[in-house]
Amino acid sequence: MSIRAPAVAGRFYPANPTELRSEIARFCEVREDKGRIEAKGVLVPHAGYVFSGSVAGRVFARIVPAPLYLLLGPNHTGLGTRASVWTSGSWRTPLGEIAVDEKAAATLVENSSILESDTAAHLQEHSLEVELPFLQASNPGARFVPITLGGLSLAECHQLGAELAAFVREWPEPVVMVTSSDMNHYLSDARTRELDAMAIDKMLALDPDGLYKTVRSRGITMCGYLPATAMISAVKALGASHCELEAYATSGDAFGDRERVVGYAGLIFW
Repeated sequence: MSIRAPAVAGRFYPANPTELRSEIARFCEVREDKGRIEAKGVLVPHAGYVFSGSVAGRVFARIVPAPLYLLLGPNHTGLGTRASVWTSGSWRTPLGEIAVDEKAAATLVENSSILESDTAAHLQEHSLEVELPFLQASNPGARFVPITLGGLSLAECHQLGAELAAFVREWPEPVVMVTSSDMNHYLSDARTRELDAMAIDKMLALDPDGLYKTVRSRGITMCGYLPATAMISAVKALGASHCELEAYATSGDAFGDRERVVGYAGLIFW
């Protein structure tokens, strides 16, 4: 059984379990004025918790926890295959191990023309790892399937979305798709908010084609637009008709530097 060691604990989030639990609890404080949503999918950021943890936490606090998560993120490292699934074992965080659902992973790979079994893409990739403590805190027995994507065409995103939807329809328990993505990178706060609004509007409209084309034509450096496109295609196929922007922030909100920021959005699809 393969166990993936944490790659960014102590940098992106606390390595001390007590400190990490305290941060997660603070980020995931439930708002009494809003009910829980049985989400088909969510989009959450993956920066250091000091920057984006509150945005991610607000999303995870709003959704009904699931026994199985399909965790989709970008491949920042360029290692491994274009559509990589870690198919066995578990991933370790300071909160313990979270199991990869080997049956679910095998089913996805076997029935996909795009996904491949691969570990290289995941070893140093942070985009999925930073979401795991949130999953562990919300449902300690949860399992997941880690998927990283890079270099897919729009047609391939739609194909993968159809395959993900087919899997969710047949799986015997609730599944939530979690897309891990930051928004625009390293422009001014004002320009970042302007560009991010363009991409967010397409997601709110459940428009995967519009998201893909807008990001590319406008030069929006949203690192997870490929998994977001595939996920939106999947949730639409599963009957989703609503999307809510639960939270938005930039790194400038954390430290006040408005000249060079990264945007963070938290969206829920149902």
